Amino acid sequence: MSSLSRDPSAASSASSPASAAPSKRRRLWPYLVGLAVLVGGGWYATHRPVPEGEGGSGPGKAADARRGGPGGRGERPIPVTLATLATADLRVMVPALGSVVPRNQVIVRARVDGPLLAVKFTEGQPVRAGDVLAQIDPEPFKAALDQARGTLARDAALLKNAKIDLERYRGLLAQDSIARQQVDTQEALVRQYQGTVQADEAAVKSAELQLSYTTIKAPIAGRAGLRNVDPGNIVKASDTTGLVTIAQQSPITAVFAVPEDRLPAIMARFRGAGGLTVEAWDRDMKARLASGRLLAVDSLIDTTTGTVKLKAEFANQDGALFPNQFVNVRLLLDTLSGVVAVPTAALQQGAKGRFVYRVGEGNKVAAVPVTLGTTDGPLAAVEAGLAAGDRVVVDGLDKLKDGATIEAVDPKAVDAPGRDKKRGGGNGGGRPGH
Repeated sequence: MSSLSRDPSAASSASSPASAAPSKRRRLWPYLVGLAVLVGGGWYATHRPVPEGEGGSGPGKAADARRGGPGGRGERPIPVTLATLATADLRVMVPALGSVVPRNQVIVRARVDGPLLAVKFTEGQPVRAGDVLAQIDPEPFKAALDQARGTLARDAALLKNAKIDLERYRGLLAQDSIARQQVDTQEALVRQYQGTVQADEAAVKSAELQLSYTTIKAPIAGRAGLRNVDPGNIVKASDTTGLVTIAQQSPITAVFAVPEDRLPAIMARFRGAGGLTVEAWDRDMKARLASGRLLAVDSLIDTTTGTVKLKAEFANQDGALFPNQFVNVRLLLDTLSGVVAVPTAALQQGAKGRFVYRVGEGNKVAAVPVTLGTTDGPLAAVEAGLAAGDRVVVDGLDKLKDGATIEAVDPKAVDAPGRDKKRGGGNGGGRPGH
């Protein structure tokens, strides 16, 4: 009996592990089902489509914005700067590269040999014609002048005495007291002394001229350069470097070359009463240095380059132009009145040529090919493709494509519309508000 009573206990204890496992699984199922419901609800809440016109910034809209859907970055208007086309008067300019040339330039050299006593000009400063620049030792030339004057005085006395004897001989010949030959000899002696005196007078003038050369004067007005010789050195008339170079800078000229196919139009205007205006710009084309007029056209075309040289003159009162300076030259050939002008900042280059982004209905842009004419600074003449009143994009072009939606932005405004959107700020493009 005792053995039978133990068998049920053993059976129940043997079956308890098998029954414990199903009971644990039954307890886990509600949790798993609940977790699945939560995951599914969260996915639906973040991925459900937003009805049209629904406002707010809920999780669905933020997720849609991250995907670039409606209201996200992919559909956001691109902030750009616009310009409205209008008619303007544009100048037809002939561009060229030129070099500034002094109106006159002189290398001042010594005309006599001798020690240089003094330099009386300031380097780099203007001088006037006739100003004393330097002084050479004049003493040797004064001595030569005194010698020439002494010789002249002696020969002049001999001439005077010969003339007196001639008059006396002529009187004696009239009285038949002397022979005719003696009178003829005296006349020849007088003519000889006259020639000697004339030569002596020329020698005096030459000595005076040599003495004047010891004072070196400026032959023209202009700016003196750096001196090449210091006082105390011996200067010679054969020196090639000279004492100093003087360049006339007011007025001043510029020499430049233009293509030969431009020559007929230039000559037609150059022969006119009005002449042609020429502008000189700096190397970077940022500042206009001077405005002048066309002075001369060369007589030959350079066959190696197919260009012809022109010379323009500028008043240069402010000294903006300097000899041998490189300048960009703009020759005003004509003026076009009332043409449609587009900012050059709006022009783009494509596979089929130049085009601009024109704004149409709904603030959508379209790539419009354009045919351009002359360019005058920041504006270019439009021959075909655009009309006055059209709006084109001039800034923000790097993000545009045909058909893109844009938003006009004032570049001068600190808090311009769309500036936050451009930076990605605000609730529309960031995290949802709480």
